[in-house]
Amino acid sequence: MTKSSDVAGPQRAPGEWRPLFDGRSLAGWRVYRSPAQPSGWVARDGALVKDRPTEDIVTVDQFGDFELELEWKISSRGNSGVFYRATEEYDKIYWSATEYQLLDDASQPGVDRLTATGSAYALYPAAAGAVKPAGEWNSSRIVARGNRVEHWLNGRKLLEYEYGSPDWEAKVKATKFVDWPNYGRARRGHIGVQGDHGGQLALRNIRIREL
Repeated sequence: MTKSSDVAGPQRAPGEWRPLFDGRSLAGWRVYRSPAQPSGWVARDGALVKDRPTEDIVTVDQFGDFELELEWKISSRGNSGVFYRATEEYDKIYWSATEYQLLDDASQPGVDRLTATGSAYALYPAAAGAVKPAGEWNSSRIVARGNRVEHWLNGRKLLEYEYGSPDWEAKVKATKFVDWPNYGRARRGHIGVQGDHGGQLALRNIRIREL
């Protein structure tokens, strides 16, 4: 992944990579459903870090079709996630947005693959064996093009699904997400990171390109 110190920067053409984190500040991010700057997140050693349960954060900008790449590491027993196409119509970000789960799988014996690292949380399971141990850097990739979505981890494709397909609709109806009629319906929204669970999380080299 390339690095860049220009988060705001000039307007970019489709297909051009754009950094979402400059390594030095929280520019381009804010608290979910608030204009406030995050208080529980810091820029440290070139990474976006939280050390304790805190607020969920989202990008200021919204994205429709995109390819997102980032590196991350989580502490022992850590639990978090990356959200995409998030709206702010509901009190909780996960009531509208699909979650790419980030987890210390090794600390969860017999972890359900539906909630393991890289899963589309509670909907589509992630294959085992791709995540690195707690404290080591992983590389994740999410590709969303129209209704088609792919989750990748450390160069391995974990899953793919299609929003609105009969399979997807059936899976949503079988989960808690059925309570929020607009869950997964937005075609454009914010990128978000979950902060309200325990454990330390660090992310770096976060970049996106619109497709």
